Amino acid sequence: MVNFHHAARQPPHEAAQSARRPTQGGTRVHITQGPHVKTRTVTIFSGHVFEVPQSIQRIDHRATHGWQLRYGGTKLYSDHTNDGSGAAESLRLATKELLKRIAELPAPSLLQRGPSANKRSGLPVGISGPIVRQRRGSELRDCSLAVLIPRFGGTPQRKSVYIGTENTYTQKRFKEALKEAVQLRQEAVEAYEAAATKARRAEARAYRQKLKADGVL
Repeated sequence: MVNFHHAARQPPHEAAQSARRPTQGGTRVHITQGPHVKTRTVTIFSGHVFEVPQSIQRIDHRATHGWQLRYGGTKLYSDHTNDGSGAAESLRLATKELLKRIAELPAPSLLQRGPSANKRSGLPVGISGPIVRQRRGSELRDCSLAVLIPRFGGTPQRKSVYIGTENTYTQKRFKEALKEAVQLRQEAVEAYEAAATKARRAEARAYRQKLKADGVL
């Protein structure tokens, strides 16, 4: 039974996972955002300068020189040289494989996958409560679950799933409301991820066209 004096009163908060940019050992990096995928200008140890798409990292460590693809798994494309002269060809191959994987795989999701360490309710990620409130003119308080609805490219929305009043609340009604909340959240996550994948693939197509126009691919 919910405690109407101590139940949650705040809406849920979902902290998006932030992407961390790995350190480029011995490499100068400048991030730019074009009309296609996010790219950065990378100057490698030999002084050669490249425009590198997101998800490809430069590796220059001892005898290892190449580009590492990090999308749907990792793969190293070696320069096969020690002076940087093979870096352009290895980057071309890594970029070609990146665009192939983007076309075939779902885009990585930045949505939080599990409850935060300090969440004590035991509810799934994106769901909080029960939240207790007393409507104006009502003598009884009611409670509900709050569901955070992610929207790709937009501000997340919050929806409420009603459970009952302090007179009608039962564990059965709570479980039914939780089931509905989980379904709402899952549908929203699937829609978000589908939209993210669609957008990523559109960016990749535009980038491919640019590279073809430039004679790179």
